[in-house]
Formats: sequence, structure tokens, C-alpha cells
Amino acid sequence: MLKAIRFVTYSAVVLALLATAVFYGALTLSLPTLSGTASSNSVSETVHLQRDELGTAIIIAENRLDASYALGYAHGQDRFFQMDLLRRNAAGELSALFGEAALPIDENRRFHQFRKRSEAAFKQLSKEDQLTLETYANGVNDALAQLSLPSFEYLVTQTQPLPWKPEDSVLAIFSMYLDLQGRSLERDLLIDALHNNFGDEIARFILQPSPFQAALDGSTIAIRPLSVPDLNPSLLANAGKVTIEKPQAVGSNNWAVRGSLTRNGKAMLSDDMHLGLNVPIIWYRTQINLLSGDDLTQITGVSLPGAPAVVVGTNGHVAWGFTNGYMDTADWYLLSPKEKTTLETETIPLKEGEHKYLLEQSQYGPVKVINGLKYALSWVAHRDYAVNLNLMKLEQAKTVQEAVGVSKNTGIPVQNLVVADSAGNIAWQATGALPDRRKPLSRPEASSRFDQRWWQQATDVPFSINPKTDRIWTGNSRVVSAKQDPRFGNGGYALGARSAQIKQRLMEKDLFDIEDFYAIQLDNEAVFLKRWHASLLEVLEQDAGVFQEDIVALNRWNNCACADSVGYTLVRKYRDALIDALFAPLETKLESQQLSLSLIERQIEPALWQLMMEQPPTWLPAGHESWNAFLTQVYLDMRDALMIEMTGHADGSLQALKWGEVNQLKVQHPFSKQIPILGGILDMPPVAGFGDRFMPAVQGRAFGASQRLIVQPGDEVNGVLTLPGGQSGHPLSPFYREGFENYVNNAFTPLLPATPIHQISFQPQAPIQ
Repeated sequence: MLKAIRFVTYSAVVLALLATAVFYGALTLSLPTLSGTASSNSVSETVHLQRDELGTAIIIAENRLDASYALGYAHGQDRFFQMDLLRRNAAGELSALFGEAALPIDENRRFHQFRKRSEAAFKQLSKEDQLTLETYANGVNDALAQLSLPSFEYLVTQTQPLPWKPEDSVLAIFSMYLDLQGRSLERDLLIDALHNNFGDEIARFILQPSPFQAALDGSTIAIRPLSVPDLNPSLLANAGKVTIEKPQAVGSNNWAVRGSLTRNGKAMLSDDMHLGLNVPIIWYRTQINLLSGDDLTQITGVSLPGAPAVVVGTNGHVAWGFTNGYMDTADWYLLSPKEKTTLETETIPLKEGEHKYLLEQSQYGPVKVINGLKYALSWVAHRDYAVNLNLMKLEQAKTVQEAVGVSKNTGIPVQNLVVADSAGNIAWQATGALPDRRKPLSRPEASSRFDQRWWQQATDVPFSINPKTDRIWTGNSRVVSAKQDPRFGNGGYALGARSAQIKQRLMEKDLFDIEDFYAIQLDNEAVFLKRWHASLLEVLEQDAGVFQEDIVALNRWNNCACADSVGYTLVRKYRDALIDALFAPLETKLESQQLSLSLIERQIEPALWQLMMEQPPTWLPAGHESWNAFLTQVYLDMRDALMIEMTGHADGSLQALKWGEVNQLKVQHPFSKQIPILGGILDMPPVAGFGDRFMPAVQGRAFGASQRLIVQPGDEVNGVLTLPGGQSGHPLSPFYREGFENYVNNAFTPLLPATPIHQISFQPQAPIQ
């Protein structure tokens, strides 16, 4: 019997080792070849694709078309599965990879019909731009053809990669629309529900303007004192326990100063875009060198795998960066019963078979039925000016004036473009697809009031060149003047605390260098939460004996979202818990209508603080004899729940609640989230959290600065480009984790590539005789 057990045990071990060997063998066969020569009928001259020690794609070409081929080849080698997810996410085709579990996502995406729109958008591009996307796609597909085996993701999902089509690059841009604007689409419906369910007074109270304003011109939207409206007792009585999602600030920071404010006299730009952090990361280190005789145009920055453009970067004359604009780019229209609509069937492919999805369409946009009424969505992403390749024109700009001029009709989700040039100038412009309609809606209106100018792109986009302050800053809050605000509307602006803190830091000094800008990127001082810290201390000090340890932690909070700060955790989570508790009566009602205050949670601070200061009796949740008793109980419930989450029990030392552990950064591969055993192979090592939502150093558990760029055009050799992960999506690639350590240790990674260690040369294919 013992021999039999040993035999079975040894056999299991041998089989496990054999399976591991086979798995790693398959992974090795799917590694791309990084050196050699090849021929292609898609290039007109010899093109070189080099890699340095980070895996940066260094392209040397004589024209931009050939460079697009090489960039497509590099993307195809290193990131094809990521590109595949981007196009499938936009098109609603994830179920073909992951099965019926992905159907809800696919149906949500099919509402927008982005596959059809991408095909139409491609046909509307100029012949030159069509050729660019076709050449880029050829590069991607040639890279796929060189692989001995598909990448491991296709082995795991038991699927095959499909060729990249030119219009798939348009889908990649549509995927960014969903990421940057998708959450805001139902904002108008929520605001309408606030008015209809709770009355105009409560709606105005919830939506009152923020005191944290940092427009470039210094203008402010007037804040008129509002009385706290009474809350209907039935809402309090029926309130359930809710958790209102606290969405991360998808968007970014950027700022710039003129050359008169830098030590070397050159203008300086900073840009860090805040997005979800996954493996592989979203951006791809890229340098394109265009040789024309003795002239060299060198474009260095990051590209988006799936598209041929350098999204953020510098060309030696001009540097540019983006933050999400959050202007209003979507309106809902109530259809009359007589309004004509059509039904269209969307076919969603599954791993086996297909699924039919019925979509109702109107002349204004796709239709959603709410409480028996039909509403049509007009969204800029559905317009024929939503997508184009005009972003690539920035690569050739020589001055900020030229950069602002060539980017006015760029087809991307509207962004805050900040540019700096080698002559010391700086500029800001709202860049991207903005509708020309005159009055953005904050609530649905009758379709009879549809503004026909929705069909045209706005040409009166706001901009500023060399403002009087010699400084520019944006952080997803309102940038336009108070006078311009009604023209472009609020599409879900950030609270403004982060932008105000960036402005404050820029105003504190009259001279800046690279280190000063990096310090602002890493600024995690809790400026916004100071008043919440004082408020919580006041509550706990009323029973100081019970909360002695808590008070000590609060007094040692270090006024920052620092990794070792327990006090910061307590303040931050206390505020979150108060939002859930105080607005539960509204959220409970809204949830029954498939809506949530999470859509405006970032703007709820003025109402929340006023409730805290005035403590009106009609808002006191049921079951509490006083506001102080309520606030104390909210804190206790929050602390106990958090302690259980972190330790498994409610008792123990508060040291378990250090912010670095509560907000631990975990950069994971999508597969390891579903198959944890793969985490050791696929994920980046977890690290203590640093930063938070309301400060320049934005960081969540799987969210944060997707890149950190600092550059002075003309002095790129001293520039910084730090990314939270490596170039390759292949776990056995030497470039899989390169760069992550610098990122989490807040160290500089040079902007410019190092000496190349690999090179593929593409020769024009000789014509057949």
C-alpha cells in the first residue's frame, strides 16, 4: 500500500513538472524574434526597429508611413492580446473570447454600435490616413505571422487571434471614449431623477457648485448660500444600507511653466494620466526617428497599442500632454409617442454559436426605455467627427501656436491639451470632439428641441497661450472661464481640490527644475481632508477615554496619504462612510431605478459638508438619538468593518490600518484576477500604497498615474518618462517588468532610450519579375 501511495505521489509530481515544462515550452515558442532582417511590400525604404534595455521601440525610417508599419509590427509583437481586448471591448465582442459571462458587457457596448461606426469612420478618412492605418495593420499582422505559437492568452482561452483590420484602430479610440466618458453618459438621467424623486430644492442642494475652483483665468462660479431642505421622513424610514461607489478620478494631471520660470530658460511640461493599472500597462514607450537627408525629426513618448500615433510626448520643438476634459458631450432627448424609431439586430458571437441583441434606434441616437418612456442618447462618440488621425499632426508642430492650430479638429475624446515649446512658450486648449450645439443639457428635454448643430463639430474651442501667470494647470475640474462654462457644460468635472493643490504648488515658487515638477507629481499632502481630520477629532474627543488609541493615530496622521499613516486611513474612510450613511435615503430610491449617486459622487462634497456643519434634524438617520451619537456610530462601524477586512477580526491594533496596506497597489494581469494561481507569474509584486484621490499623487489599489512625463522641449536628454510596468505582455520577456521598480520607488526613468540591444531591419520586397 505504501509503495502504491509513493508511486502515485511521484507520478503526480512528475506529471506536474512535465506540465510545467510543456507550459513554459509553449510560452518560449510564443516569444517574438527581436533581431534579424525581413522583407515587406508595405515599406518603401529600409526601416529599422530597435529595442533598448527597457524594450523601448526605437524606429528609424525615412517617412512616417514606413514608421507606422514598424510601430504596428512592434505593437503586434509585444501587445497584441491587449490590442485585441481594446477592439473587442468597444465592438462588444468579448464573449467570443470569454464565453457568455461577458454577454452583459457586450450588450452594453452594442448599444453604441461601434463596430459599424468604425467601418464608416475609416471610409470617411482621407486616403492618406486610410493608407496609414492599412500600413500599420500590415505591420501588426506580419508580426503575428512570425510567431511559432499564439501568445499564452489564446492558449488559456482556447481561441485563435484574428487578424488586425485598419478599422480596428478606430475601435481602439472608441474604447478610450468608453473609458474616459462612458461613466458620464447617464449623468443627465440621474440629475433628472433627483428632481423628479426628491424635488428641485434637494436637487439644487446636492448639485451646488464646489468651492474648490481652479480655472485658468481665476474666475469662479458664484456660490449662493442654500438652506438645507427638509428630507421626507418616509425616505429616512425606507433607507437601506448602501455603499455608494467612490470612483477613481479617471483623467489626469498636467501643467506647464514658461521658460522665464525655469533654471535653464526652457519651458517645462508635466503630464501624468490617471487610468486603471493592469498588466500589461496601457502605454508603450516609443521613439520615431524620421530621416530626410541631413534632417532628423525625433518623436519620443508613449503610443497606444492599436493606433499609430505618439499620444503624449515631444518632438524636440514641442512637447504635449493630456488630461480628460469632462466637458458635456452627451444629451438625452425624450421621444414623443409619435416619434419614428427602428429596430436593429446586433449579432454577438460566442465561443459556440451566437447571441442576438435587439437595439432600438432614433434619428437622434440609440434608445433606452425608462419607466415606459423612450429616451434617445446623443453622444459625441456617435458623430462622424468623433475619430480621425489629426492627433498625429502634433508630431510635426514647431511652436505652441502651430500645435494649437493643427489640433483644433482632432477626433479623440475631448481633452485638456497642454503644450510647451523650445522657445519657452506654453498653451492650453480644449482638444477633441466637441459638438457645436449651443446649450448643453443637464436634464433630458423633448426631442422637438433637438439642436441640429449636434451634427457639426465645434470650432470655437477655448484656448490660452502664455497666460499672465506664466503657468498652466489642469486636473479634470473646470478649466474654462465662468463665462464660457454654460457654453461647454459640466460633463462630470472633478471636485477641484486636486487642481487647486497643483495651482497652489505652482504659485509657491518662481523657479522650477525637473525635480520640482516631480515633487508635485508625488505630492500627497492631505490638503482637502484637513477639515475632515479636524471634524473627526472633534467627534472622538467627546469620548477621549474610549478612543485614546484612535486620537493618537489621528494626531500622528502626518497630514498626508503616506504609507505608514493610520490616521489618514481613518479620516479618509470615515468620510466615505458618512457619504453612504447620509445619502442612503436617496441612494435606496435611486437604486430601484438602476441609478446611483456614484455618477456625481465627486461633486457631492459641498452638500455633505453643509450637512456636517448644520446637522439638520430631518437628515438624522433613523435609530440615532443625536448627531453626535450618529457620527460616533458611523466611525465605529467603519473602523470595525475595515479591521475585519484587513485582519479577519474587529479587535486588534490600529497599526493594521496603515494607508499603505489599506490602499496597497496591486498591478495584476486580467487572467490572475480569475485564476489566482497565475498571480506569481503574471502580476507585478504588490507594494505599499502612496497617494489618493484628492491630491496630485493619485493612486488607488489598481489605479494611478499610467505614466509620469516631465520634459523641456530641446532638452529631452534630461527628461523623465516613468511607467508602472514593462513593454511586453509576454511573462517570459526580459521587458515584462522593466520600469516597474522605478515607478513604485518614485525614481526617475530617462525619457530618451538607451543604447539599442536588438534590431530588426525591414527591406522593401523586391517586385516579382
